[in-house]
Amino acid sequence: MNASLQFDVEQLTRYLTAHVPGFQGPMSIEKFAGGQSNPTFLLTAQSGRYVLRRQPPGTLLKSAHAVDREFRVLTAVSATPVPVARALHLCEDRDVIGSMFYVMSFEEGEIFWDPALPGLPAGERGAIYDALLGTMAALHDVDVEAVGLADYGRAGNYFSRQIDVWTKQYRAAQTDNLDSIEALIEWLPAHCPAETGKPSLVHGDFRIDNIMFRHGTPQVRAVLDWELSTLGNPLADIAYFCMCLRLPPAGHIVGLAGLDRAAMGVPDESAIIAQYCRLRGIASIENWNFYLAFSFFRLAAIAQGVKKRALGGNASNDKARQVGEMAGALAKMGVELI
Repeated sequence: MNASLQFDVEQLTRYLTAHVPGFQGPMSIEKFAGGQSNPTFLLTAQSGRYVLRRQPPGTLLKSAHAVDREFRVLTAVSATPVPVARALHLCEDRDVIGSMFYVMSFEEGEIFWDPALPGLPAGERGAIYDALLGTMAALHDVDVEAVGLADYGRAGNYFSRQIDVWTKQYRAAQTDNLDSIEALIEWLPAHCPAETGKPSLVHGDFRIDNIMFRHGTPQVRAVLDWELSTLGNPLADIAYFCMCLRLPPAGHIVGLAGLDRAAMGVPDESAIIAQYCRLRGIASIENWNFYLAFSFFRLAAIAQGVKKRALGGNASNDKARQVGEMAGALAKMGVELI
């Protein structure tokens, strides 16, 4: 484990014993391998297993790594059909382990890191994609007022504001001059579609490796990693999800480009869009290339932030530098769409 992510186990055990109902030590801690932003740990205690997500140490970009927002949305969504882990405790006292953190229930299940779902028969692959889209639609249908999230994000002009946010995040983390990023920063605001309708709850990082399934079934056990969630336009999630169809199958962000998806039982982009529209009761999605281009731009900005943290020595993953180097390639894919 990165030395900057280590903390006093005995102090944390005492704290959790006092603040998490039923918690009982002794306790051991193991860092999960995945994740580039908020370090996540498995806590194995006498009273059972738990998951801890914390802010990374060091200087952080403004509004990034908001684990308190994650805790809030998990608590709210637990009352809906969207499956999530149980939020147990939020600690805002940075003296306990050096940064803000929260603890949630450990959920037993299976995570697929490769959207190609190797080793599964074609029929099972299709069922898993059906479950993914059904869960996404259920998420976007959450009544945000009923669950207390009406103020979880600003209303209106979602993509316009997101372009501004991620441009600022990119500038704050910029280490090189990338022409493709600059082209997107210029093009996206000028081609932002008008938005109508009420905002939905948006996950912000809806991809297959952030969804846990019950072992051996296409049933979703829990939606993970809510760091980027907010209120906004749900088309951001479906476009982000479809990026995997255009990413190469070899790389640090695995995709499906060039594979025989029909033979694999994985739906193509038009089928994914059509099913999502049926589930949400909408006719079609206009300006699709804009939403895809925005998704590549945002992921490129995120990758640049990972690179910046790696150079600063406070990344949560040992492969952070390699992930960060993808910023330019991702932005080029976005430029190809415009």
